[in-house]
Amino acid sequence: MVGCNPPPDPVHCTVNATRNCTVTNAYGVFPDRSTCKAADVSYPSSEAELIGVVASATESLRKVKVTTRYSHSIPKLVCPDGEDALLISTNKLNRVVIVDKVDGSIVVESGVLLRELIAAAAKAGMALPYTPYWWGITVGGLLATGSHGSTLWGGSSVHDHVVAVRIVTPAGPEDGFAKVRVIDDSNPVELNAVKVSLGVLGVISQVKLKLQPMFKRSLTYSVHNDTDLGDQVITFGRKHEFADIFWYPSQQKAIYRLDDRVDVKTKGDGRYDFIPFRDTSSFLVSLLGRIEETQESTNDAYGKCVQGKLITSSLLASAYGLTNDGVIFTGYPVVGYQNNMQSAGSCLNSPEDALLTACEWDPRFKGILLHQTTFSVALSNVTGFIRDIQALVTLEPESLCGLDMFNGILMRYVKASSAYLGKQEDSLDFDITYYRSKDPMTPRMFEDVLEEIEQMGVFKYRALPHWGKNRNVGFAGVIEKYKNYTEFLKVKDEYDPSGLFSNRWTNKVLGIDQGGVMIERDGCALEGLCVCSTDSHCAPSKGYYCRAGKVYKDARVCTKI
Repeated sequence: MVGCNPPPDPVHCTVNATRNCTVTNAYGVFPDRSTCKAADVSYPSSEAELIGVVASATESLRKVKVTTRYSHSIPKLVCPDGEDALLISTNKLNRVVIVDKVDGSIVVESGVLLRELIAAAAKAGMALPYTPYWWGITVGGLLATGSHGSTLWGGSSVHDHVVAVRIVTPAGPEDGFAKVRVIDDSNPVELNAVKVSLGVLGVISQVKLKLQPMFKRSLTYSVHNDTDLGDQVITFGRKHEFADIFWYPSQQKAIYRLDDRVDVKTKGDGRYDFIPFRDTSSFLVSLLGRIEETQESTNDAYGKCVQGKLITSSLLASAYGLTNDGVIFTGYPVVGYQNNMQSAGSCLNSPEDALLTACEWDPRFKGILLHQTTFSVALSNVTGFIRDIQALVTLEPESLCGLDMFNGILMRYVKASSAYLGKQEDSLDFDITYYRSKDPMTPRMFEDVLEEIEQMGVFKYRALPHWGKNRNVGFAGVIEKYKNYTEFLKVKDEYDPSGLFSNRWTNKVLGIDQGGVMIERDGCALEGLCVCSTDSHCAPSKGYYCRAGKVYKDARVCTKI
């Protein structure tokens, strides 16, 4: 990273770079816009140092949260309780320990970026088959949040390929106040808890993952009308190993990804440098942000539709960043090695240019502020959900044009997982990115439509949230959707009986504290902090879903759908 201008460390301290600290995420703002503070931060560079840090915190009963290199989780997973708390950063736990070609595995420390893991495996002629599309996340972070790729052919989530974990947890004085637990598949109860943990069990030191021999992929994007999307989506996911879909509901258009494994001897050296993950002109991003704010303030839905079509057409014409030889795109199919096709994030290597370029969401310049609503709907329910969205577009044809400015809805296939907090059944993940006002009391255009989509998914179709994304409403009553959540809580009580690695937010999400994650305050529904209500709360269990776009602040209107 020498000579580069990557995103900043999410931890900022005013005294000796380690004391009087604040912590944020990659977007510079949490769902409730609060500031998270801690007394100090520690940067252990070895497991031995990590044990010492955890032991000291445990002995003094200090609250602790773990932070990562870029902190891409939107919810308040990294926020400790109380300003006297401790942050433990995994920035220096960043080594690839071993790649074992005979065993077909790799061992890495928890602070290793996905990009570094992919490169190390490829150097040994091996590959991790299914990964998130963004490589700027750490192994520890992606495990904590259950991050995944797209497939119905095998374990779609990275944690499904974990075979062993070393995790440092609090302990009693007889163990020196900290202990290293070595968990593998001989202990499935604890491994299924550690695989997706929300960071409340301790600090992962090392992870061992199963790899496969290197292979190639052949990728083609195919454009279709979305009229039969609800009927085709399940069959399509079972037909292609790495299938996904870009859906532009306002344009009645779906871009199907025909992406399959091919023999390593197949001709082709393609690369996928996804355009939205490249370094972008900060001037351009700021300009686009100002344009969208003007469109919002003047209710210029037509302007958003025009701009959305321009953006999506440009991405499609550019094959979304695919090249046949690493330089230019000459046509489909694009065939390339797995390590060059599976994940991207070249904006992490943006040049040192005084922020003339950066990742487009970088909070250091006044660019685009966004929300992300991401949840998985069971395949058995997905046809009905898609048709409900299409019905809303029929009622309000311009209502979802704003999504096209963020490349529409990304639909990824996710397999059921044995992890207690993993996906409960085969599902389709809907990744929806959209405009967020810099003023929390200012409504968005057609906010009522997006609110209905979000709440239909969460309540009507009982969708499971992505643990690292979403507004608070996505986590309403969520723990009851996981059939083995009590097993997870048993492991949590064993590993951290004092709850030192938990915070108020995770306790509410996990059902430990009463009241849930909703925050009732003026305008809360605008930010997804609450389910909008009139004098009495809307009751999703009775079939009511709010239309937050109708009346704001003190009065909010519900409608039955």
